[in-house]
Amino acid sequence: MLRFALTIFLSAFLLFQVQPLIGKYILPWFGGSPGVWTTCMLMFQMLLLGGYAYAHFATSRWKPRTQGFVHLALLLVSLASLPIVPDDSWKPDGDESPAWHILLLLGGTIGVPYFLLSTTGPLLQSWFAKTFPGRSPFRLYALSNVGSLLALLSYPFIVEPTLKLGTQAGVWSIGYLGFVLLCGWNAVRLVRAAGSTPALAQAAAATQAATEAAVRVSRGTILLWLLLACTASVMLLATTSQICQQVAVTPFLWIVPLSIYLVSFILTFDAPRWYRRDVFGPLLAVSAAAAWYVVDNGPALRHDTQLIVYGTALFAACMVCHGELVRFKPDPSQLTLFYLMISVGGALGGLFTALVAPRLFTGFFEYQLGLGGACVLLLVCLDRDRSCPLYRCRPLWAWCALGCGCMVFCTALGKQALARDATQVTAARNFYGVLRIVRRDHEAVGPQVAMVHGRIVHGVQCLDEGLRRRPTAYFGPDSGIGVAMRLHPLRKTTGVGKRGLRVGIVGLGAGAMSVYGRAGDTIRYYEINPDVIRLAKEYFTFLTDSPAETEIVVGDARVCLERELQSGSQQFDVLCFDAFSGDAIPMHLLTRECFQTYRGHLAPGGLLVVHISNNNVDLAPVVRGLAADIGFDVRSVGSGDDKSQATQRSDWLILTQNQMFLQDDEVVAHFRPIPSTRTPIVWTDDFGSLHQVLK
Repeated sequence: MLRFALTIFLSAFLLFQVQPLIGKYILPWFGGSPGVWTTCMLMFQMLLLGGYAYAHFATSRWKPRTQGFVHLALLLVSLASLPIVPDDSWKPDGDESPAWHILLLLGGTIGVPYFLLSTTGPLLQSWFAKTFPGRSPFRLYALSNVGSLLALLSYPFIVEPTLKLGTQAGVWSIGYLGFVLLCGWNAVRLVRAAGSTPALAQAAAATQAATEAAVRVSRGTILLWLLLACTASVMLLATTSQICQQVAVTPFLWIVPLSIYLVSFILTFDAPRWYRRDVFGPLLAVSAAAAWYVVDNGPALRHDTQLIVYGTALFAACMVCHGELVRFKPDPSQLTLFYLMISVGGALGGLFTALVAPRLFTGFFEYQLGLGGACVLLLVCLDRDRSCPLYRCRPLWAWCALGCGCMVFCTALGKQALARDATQVTAARNFYGVLRIVRRDHEAVGPQVAMVHGRIVHGVQCLDEGLRRRPTAYFGPDSGIGVAMRLHPLRKTTGVGKRGLRVGIVGLGAGAMSVYGRAGDTIRYYEINPDVIRLAKEYFTFLTDSPAETEIVVGDARVCLERELQSGSQQFDVLCFDAFSGDAIPMHLLTRECFQTYRGHLAPGGLLVVHISNNNVDLAPVVRGLAADIGFDVRSVGSGDDKSQATQRSDWLILTQNQMFLQDDEVVAHFRPIPSTRTPIVWTDDFGSLHQVLK
């Protein structure tokens, strides 16, 4: 018994420890998008499905001796994948599909070890059932989920803060070697027992006979398993996307929803007493209504309030889905089929959320589908359960009340998902999120067109011919980028040494900063989202109106700048970052390693200009810490709302060693006190926490 428990526990721990590890490792390669984790989860679910399918096939088709030999061989082959660190050859070039690239990357690095870990739960539970006939293996499934939960909770609080990524991968690889030894021990014991005594073979034959004699699982029940598992998976991934879109893309915010998901598995599979319909049915109804409200009013609510509501709704939905799965679980003889269908449902949910929904919807509508689906499936289960007082739609009055309530709620979810702003011109959704083009009337400057990503405006242009070249929104003349571009020392140079500015800008948006370009200037944009480029060219004229030469580099700015530095510095006079005003912060662009790259691309006396306006996080301590780390002075430039000029309040930090710029009286007049009293912080690729800067 102990060897089974140890192996299953360790496999589950490693299975879920590697998820945030590899996700954090590749996150900077794909722009820090929430889609990175969603796509990773899809791959994890597909590998889990493969592992469960293998376990089901092996235990139903092969003799115990064959199972042991084949599994031993696969364990030895998997050691060739160690260590699991992906090399730089896997970094994207910028023109490929990020989702498919991530799937290939994960398959080529952790695919085989993850597959073997995925097989362990159902396979060893089957071996346990053969070794100890009459003893239920389902509690081993709960034990595996305990191991998974401990792995997730230990990562953000113990592993991530104390170990570098390379060290994490090394320690994980050592743990995997220990797993191979333990699992190999079980396989050897299985082979020896099958070869030396007929007892195990007799037990296997008895199990097979029981399988044949067992009541056949109906197609309706199998479909119910699939739908319950799929809905829970959709809720997990959709909730994670909602949270990451509104806060940041970090392992901690990946782990919270996944931990809730696992806790529901642990409770429901441990004992029937943990899931009560009279408790979790009403909780689902209340929390789903609260989540509906939060989706509509998120910008006005505190982040902790949103996290509590989203977390409660996820917990209630997963407890309902997994609790009903357990209520409809089969005889142990159908154990591997049951787990296989659960994994198929989970994979279908991941496939829908990661690949289908971004192409099918122009918004994050899968969250509403998950909430509504959980409510409808609960009613289906009540109708199918013979032990339930509501079996077969009786009494009629109760079903009328439940049906009407569910219909009203699902209608409200549908209206919320399909609601369209009357000012919206078009919308586009891809791996990187939802973009909208809206047209609105401004009280001072008349009609405008704006690019909106989520809830954040990324560029506004006046449509009046005489005003369309005016800098607006966060990029007014008194903003950080306005001061840097207008008052750079090269702008005041005359005579033989005069030349144009060479400017790098991370984040294209609508291309609004091109208004500061002059003849002879070169403005080089770095933009990862192809839809941003398409919409900026289609609905805005900033790029074509500018007399400067404009260039657009497609791909993650950090990856592109690192590659460019290998062949020489870009020698930027101004390098501007406008990537941090949104709800999801690309933290990988604010690390010591990244700022060393930025410094390498600056010309002598160059300016680093960072836009730090954000409603949720205070980035000033991080930028100040990184400025000191690379030996730059830092100054704050702030501007207020000016409706007559169509500009908005903004906060910028300018980092430089250019004393001529810092001492220019015209420049000094724009300096403001740094909008933060927190101690400077230095984030690195290995260590950095969003909690340090939350407002």
